[in-house]
Amino acid sequence: MPNSIDETTQKRAYDLLSEGVRLINARRYGEAIQVLEEAHALLPDDPDIMMTLGGALIMAGKWNRAERFLQRAVEMHPENARLWLNLAAAILGRLELSPRDRQDRAIEAYKKAIELDPVAPSAHYNVGLIHAERKDWDQAIQWFEDAVRANPADRDARWWLEKAKKACHEEANHDG
Repeated sequence: MPNSIDETTQKRAYDLLSEGVRLINARRYGEAIQVLEEAHALLPDDPDIMMTLGGALIMAGKWNRAERFLQRAVEMHPENARLWLNLAAAILGRLELSPRDRQDRAIEAYKKAIELDPVAPSAHYNVGLIHAERKDWDQAIQWFEDAVRANPADRDARWWLEKAKKACHEEANHDG
């Protein structure tokens, strides 16, 4: 009998996960968080539920709560690159408002995601954006080049790569 309860619990949790994803796609983040918290309570070790709940918290702008939650998630699943990506996003928050220490911690989490998955979605690109925000153009160029290598179809990475190269060139001409 316990297996049927486990299967029932698992089905309910995954139904809630699907509903949470639907609510996220509808930009109803508060409702998504509630549904995903219920799914997480049913399957507290499930990395897909953790990743989705963490993502909903990020999209709702609940950066600190997302960071605490995702820190526990990566401790439970240190091999999951997607959890590291979400943790990095939670640590960073809004880039233009993010202090340097949080940017540095986000970079470390992005690097961990890349270590686990060399083409981790948007990891190289996001590190490039951090360096561009700092006007560290040489580093930005390297990271945007890596982003284009990881995903040749990434138009944003290509655009930022050109912008960083131009800024670096202008800076060199201005200094010289």
